[in-house]
Amino acid sequence: MTRFAFTVEFDGRPFMGWQRQAHGPSVQQAIEDAIHAVTGERAVIHAAGRTDAGVHGLAMRAHADIAKDIAPFRLMEALNARLRPHPVAILNCREVAQDWHARFSCLGRSYVYRIANRRAPLTWESGLCWRVIQPLDEHAMNEAAQLLVGRHDFTTFRSAHCQAESPVKTLDRLEVCREGDRLAIHAEARSFLHHQVRSMVGCLAMVGMGRWSVGDLEAARNAKERAALGLNAPPDGLYFVAARYPEV
Repeated sequence: MTRFAFTVEFDGRPFMGWQRQAHGPSVQQAIEDAIHAVTGERAVIHAAGRTDAGVHGLAMRAHADIAKDIAPFRLMEALNARLRPHPVAILNCREVAQDWHARFSCLGRSYVYRIANRRAPLTWESGLCWRVIQPLDEHAMNEAAQLLVGRHDFTTFRSAHCQAESPVKTLDRLEVCREGDRLAIHAEARSFLHHQVRSMVGCLAMVGMGRWSVGDLEAARNAKERAALGLNAPPDGLYFVAARYPEV
């Protein structure tokens, strides 16, 4: 039995999320079905994180145990052939130690959230970023974002369905950058709560619109209750960027 590690890119628009579900297609199911088609095995693929419906992946890390004797490059090529026409691609495949785990060995995860700050409708980017028509003050957003960096109780920013044991997380980076009419919000932490990034982005957008002050965001953080949340951003603009491991 060989443990293979994968780097996966996917467009989240057709999927109900990463995790296999009974009520719709998932990225996990697409890859597991491709593995079965190539090897005849019903392998389970484990990922560095779970994504919601409509959330995208630039470099999701995952692993699966496969009995078939096959070289990593051949496996990657065969899986990509079987994954078509799904918008899922295996970017890299390699053998790893049996104790390497895509989720539990991960030391850090990073996301980027993309906003199109314009009045014109989106065309080819529809579903790939969040269009906000009100002018956004990225400097105020970035100032407010620093209030969330560090170790905090993020209850306000977690989904009511979040299954994490504790709402306390350490956010290593939350930075707002603008280039033209595009904003990118970069978030890095060892792990995140369900909806945490989208909830933080939604509240930062309210600051950028002038509907909230920096103090309002601080008050929402300190409230430690979901009812204090200002806005949960849609999944469209969220991308899983990278997972960090000891060997990297």
